[in-house]
Amino acid sequence: MNVLITGAAGFIGSNYANYRLAGSPGDRIVALDLLTYAGNRANLQSLDNDPGFVFIEGSICDQELIETILRKHEIDLVVNFAAESHVDRSIDGPDAFIETNIVGTHALLRACRSVWGADGSSTVGHFHHVSTDEVYGTLGPEDPAFKECTPYAPNSPYAASKAASDHLVRSYNRTYGLRVTTSNCSNNYGPYQFPEKLIPLCILNVLAGRPLPIYGDGKQIRDWLYVGDHCRAIDAVIAQGSVGDTYNIGGNNEWANIEVVNLLCTLLDSRFQNDTDLAKRYPKSPCAVGTPASTLIRFVDDRPGHDTRYAINAEKIASELNFTPRKNFESGLGMTVDWYLDNEAWWKGVQGMNNTPAAKN
Repeated sequence: MNVLITGAAGFIGSNYANYRLAGSPGDRIVALDLLTYAGNRANLQSLDNDPGFVFIEGSICDQELIETILRKHEIDLVVNFAAESHVDRSIDGPDAFIETNIVGTHALLRACRSVWGADGSSTVGHFHHVSTDEVYGTLGPEDPAFKECTPYAPNSPYAASKAASDHLVRSYNRTYGLRVTTSNCSNNYGPYQFPEKLIPLCILNVLAGRPLPIYGDGKQIRDWLYVGDHCRAIDAVIAQGSVGDTYNIGGNNEWANIEVVNLLCTLLDSRFQNDTDLAKRYPKSPCAVGTPASTLIRFVDDRPGHDTRYAINAEKIASELNFTPRKNFESGLGMTVDWYLDNEAWWKGVQGMNNTPAAKN
């Protein structure tokens, strides 16, 4: 297939681009990214010598550019990862979220309809939209997990903008016959995640001996999904999912934020104990002198509208598409810690862009 991946230099998009080319070597990948603060060209560097890979710097809001790409590269499949995704940033500056997540998604849909000629009967082209569980709002401790039929109730400008984009995607299928699928995922973690998010922020703060800022009491619960499993799930939806339908993708791993941070601290304590070179590389870390990383934990004022709990009911994708995650949280988190320890050049290159006062999740 000829695949356009939008937001391809971001965290999940770059993981998917690498995954897609590795698993489908006959594919041709066009990677589009505006290279804003969270889009890192280095995330795709390993693909630069692949004859099936092309990178284009540009915005999904540029409908003329999108139409040119679709025609020139004879695109069969669009996988839309492009989004502003950080809740704190959406609170401080919601305009960018409206522009990218709503206006940008609409420009993509208009371009696909224009080029593919969707008229209710066309089978040309497939648009897959990657969304979030945050569109469903928040859950109480005993509430059942989000299903695909859960009413939308977004509580932040970020979540509201993603909810609007989901509705636009659905409408282009129902009104114009565009072939679409949508997936709503739980919290991702893994390689190439920008260091404003909880897990990479805490890893790098421990290495630098900086405080680990935790919102409120840290008891907010999230369902954690390893990014590699997410990539597999997206491909399952694209290949086997019902056109016009939505699939929830979860990790079956509900953890409170403070539990996540404590597990990270334990993993880093262990890495320093087993590798004496780490103390030389990161002398400012408390782990370098045998002090537990958890001594860096600091509780800070909660953010406005902070959702208490997210949880995904993933029975539909399991039963219909035979997808279940392969990574449990402990093993996936250990792999993630090791990736950041092994890729210092990458995170040093982006660390200066991290100006978030506390962890997102």
